[in-house]
Amino acid sequence: MNFIILLLPVLAIVLMFRSQKKRQQQQQQMQTSLEAGAGVRTIGGLYAQVKAVNEETVELEIAPGVVTHFTKSAIAAVLDPQEYDAIINGRPADDELPEPEAEDADEAPVEDKPLTLTKDSAEKGDAEGGAPASK
Repeated sequence: MNFIILLLPVLAIVLMFRSQKKRQQQQQQMQTSLEAGAGVRTIGGLYAQVKAVNEETVELEIAPGVVTHFTKSAIAAVLDPQEYDAIINGRPADDELPEPEAEDADEAPVEDKPLTLTKDSAEKGDAEGGAPASK
């Protein structure tokens, strides 16, 4: 029984080190596979396009004509060209396009009226967006 109690923490530590090593290998592989023209996301959440890959740094174009230098370790992910285009240009991917909804003729159009709270509506407690008056 005591042997199992001692074995469990050791097993947990071994599994943690193994998963951490696997993540480090994936990160290293991603950094070595960087190439010019790829869309990337940095660890700070910045989306950019790779212009050049150097020994330890990467040149990223964050806006047309604006090139910055980042370390390779600052790259969190290399994006697919379609995913990068969808993020930068606001275009949804083909499989994410919303299907057009058919409008029923009998339904009245819903007005998108913002809810406001004015002095008059607070006193009345009307259903048009006012809150009941506090006592």
